[in-house]
Amino acid sequence: MEKEVLISKIKEIVGKEHVVTETAALQDAAKDYIGYRQFQRHSGHNMVPLAACAVRPQNTEQVSAVLKLLNENRVAVTPRAGGSSVTKSIEPEEGGVILDCSDMRGILEINEQDLYVTARAGTPLDEMEKKLNEMGYTAGHFPQSLPLASLGGLVATRSIGQFSTLYGGIEDLLLGLEAVMPDGEIIRIKNVPRRSVGPDLRHLFLGSEGMTGYITEVTMKLFRYRPENRWLRAYGVKGMQTGLDLIQEIMQEGYKPAVVRLHDPVEVENVIKIDAPPDTALLLFIVEGPSRVVQATAEGIAEIAGRYHAMDLGAKPVEHWFKTRNDVCYTYIDQPVYYNLGAVVDTCEISANWSSIGKIYSAVRERMIREIDNLYLIGGHSSHSYTTGTNLYFEFAYIAKSHDPEAVEKEYFRVLSIIMEEVLRYGGSIAHHHGSGKYRTPWMPLEHGSSYGLLYKIKEALDPNGIMNKGVILVEK
Repeated sequence: MEKEVLISKIKEIVGKEHVVTETAALQDAAKDYIGYRQFQRHSGHNMVPLAACAVRPQNTEQVSAVLKLLNENRVAVTPRAGGSSVTKSIEPEEGGVILDCSDMRGILEINEQDLYVTARAGTPLDEMEKKLNEMGYTAGHFPQSLPLASLGGLVATRSIGQFSTLYGGIEDLLLGLEAVMPDGEIIRIKNVPRRSVGPDLRHLFLGSEGMTGYITEVTMKLFRYRPENRWLRAYGVKGMQTGLDLIQEIMQEGYKPAVVRLHDPVEVENVIKIDAPPDTALLLFIVEGPSRVVQATAEGIAEIAGRYHAMDLGAKPVEHWFKTRNDVCYTYIDQPVYYNLGAVVDTCEISANWSSIGKIYSAVRERMIREIDNLYLIGGHSSHSYTTGTNLYFEFAYIAKSHDPEAVEKEYFRVLSIIMEEVLRYGGSIAHHHGSGKYRTPWMPLEHGSSYGLLYKIKEALDPNGIMNKGVILVEK
């Protein structure tokens, strides 16, 4: 079907005012915040493929009709929600269609007996959380992208929030959902605490990044909101490994603080900038919940910190982090402060077991310092911990050797490959919560190993025409 005919048919479904075809608007809809794309844009180069149009459906029925039309004509579809991607997951196929759910917003139900909330996929998480707080509840999900993110994208990318040690990731919070399959079929997975009726079908969409279908509604658990019952404390320890060992003991002793963060000495000096002795790593804790639980957890953490001779730094470093934790959404994204210096800046989050996470941290830093001669900074922090292991959020910056967009991309992946290679060498996972997007896809066969073929079988069964978000997770055959 010719482009203009296709666009005309889409306008008949959603209304012409909900179809975008202007080049600038299409470039904005496809804007991704991965470091090298930001650098390219600041240098005057927009290298993202141009979609034929961006469509903003108003309801599930319109999503169904649009997908049916696109599937019949084998037109590539790129799902979009809040637009906070840092993995190229919302960059479209040339001439494809961006299906944007940002107009599909609003809370549909807040159930105060069963403690859940149902909202449309385009509902901003921040907007929903504020409404819940007014009623005495919280969804317990606080990603760094909170001011930008929408529910559908959070589920599709298997997001996690900064209070995850207590509340869990999005996979722990999601009760049910509604989605539209690539052929337009509307399906619903009901909201119950647990089921034993076969495979958990939620996971066909959780973390799928839109490759299996299009999420239109989300139901999440609720918790009592008790901000008055919080204990905040910061500690300084000698070196990153000491901090990791301390967190491991806290987690394996059974304590569940809401926030457990460990910033390495590089971040302490260059990002957090507190006065501390050389080689000091910074631990940040927030404990919340019923007052008796908070008291017991705080006492347990303090006791373990004492055994590691940690320096008690009080609550101020945590208070500062809490106030500024989402500033990146306003001060870093597409701001010229770094790019005017000629620097490419980004982060990369991974995870591993306790037995290997420290080795990964050391190996990545050693290789970066040795192999990247234009390296400006390589540091990191842990922000999501479990009884079995934790994550690492590497933060890196280097001075670009050229502003040529292809050279910038090549250099970026040279840096990134060091992280990917060392994580895989030590048996970790190359993505903890941002997802694969399109930039991690080349490493997916090694990440999944012998189970990788199952993903192709799922894709072929649910999306036989292969229209949904090509290039994410699966290497194109």
